[in-house]
Amino acid sequence: MTARAIDEPHRAASQLELLFDLTFVVAVAAVTAQFAHTIADGHALTGLVPFLLIFFAVWWAWMNFTWFASAYDTDDVAYRLLTMVQMAGVLVIAAGAPAAVDDSDYRAVTIGYFIMRIALVAQWLRAGTENPAGRRTAFRYAGGIAILQAGWILRLVLAETDALPSSAQVPSFVGLAILELAVPLWAERPSPTNWHPHHIAERYGLFTLILFGESVLAASNGVRGALDAGKISGPLVIIAVSGLVLLFALWWLYFLAPAGEGLNDRRHLSYLWGYGHYGVFTALAALGAGLEVAVEQTGHDLKASPLAICYAVAIPTGIFVVLLWMVHTPILAEAVIRPAVVLWSVAAVLLLPLAAPQIGVVAVIAAIAAVCVLMVAVTITPKAQATAMTPITEQTMSDR
Repeated sequence: MTARAIDEPHRAASQLELLFDLTFVVAVAAVTAQFAHTIADGHALTGLVPFLLIFFAVWWAWMNFTWFASAYDTDDVAYRLLTMVQMAGVLVIAAGAPAAVDDSDYRAVTIGYFIMRIALVAQWLRAGTENPAGRRTAFRYAGGIAILQAGWILRLVLAETDALPSSAQVPSFVGLAILELAVPLWAERPSPTNWHPHHIAERYGLFTLILFGESVLAASNGVRGALDAGKISGPLVIIAVSGLVLLFALWWLYFLAPAGEGLNDRRHLSYLWGYGHYGVFTALAALGAGLEVAVEQTGHDLKASPLAICYAVAIPTGIFVVLLWMVHTPILAEAVIRPAVVLWSVAAVLLLPLAAPQIGVVAVIAAIAAVCVLMVAVTITPKAQATAMTPITEQTMSDR
């Protein structure tokens, strides 16, 4: 297991990585579904904390595997088997999501996370043993992750024995999560790992597509619920189409500029870019839950108010746009989305739900989608004009 070259040509996601991502489809679907239920029941704020905690476990486990694979993917038997162990851990996390949200029972989530992380420790130990150049960094990763897994297990034991008060469970989770985030910063001080910028950009793009797919699935679940209730109506069609258009617009914004070149030129900003995606990914997952509830309310009487339902869509949309601009702008030679466009778009999105009591949920969701479509149009129109003018200019210069 030797480090792969950072400029390896034609580096792309492997078949094993794609299979690995499929297990996260299940985990994200489980987390999103539980959050949607809490929103529909009128307890969005109560369900927000477990949603953020569980999604952190899912995201951090995925992210650590992705960056390790970018540097040390050997695709041999040992590597494949340890990766499959991590897949099993993801499925355990997914199975434990309902209990964590409904009963604050994090046993299955913690055990699933432990399985994933211990398998990654084995990967780092192998890398340190077989790659002398990166040995110190690899062993630092292995030691830091292993120590923190002991901390997660200790937290679980204390919670099960009531030695850890319920009021201290969230702060203890946050404290351990901060230490988890600090491990890469500490481990790579001796020497950074050989991650491939274009490979990393592709892997993040693939996970983004998974989250968009989950939003489509969540919205379709709401449509199916309305169909099962026999309530097909104009508002159902409008809100379903609006949700789909909204997702199309956000997808367009995310993939406006390739991140691989930016990461290649500004590797020192990789932590900002990589860590910042927690907010981007979380916003997309939360948006899926909000869209499911928004569609569902056209055929059912929900406990959630129209204002709460609209904000369950508006807030994730606004967060996604702001954080997308924040993580992509520093690594690009030229900003793709202008700050003024971000400002007025997000302001409009966050103000529209206030009109929900007067114009209804359907009209607000349609308006939010329209704002995002307008944002895309404003952003790409100058580029389209420049592209269209280039051949004419070149031809003119050639004639001269």
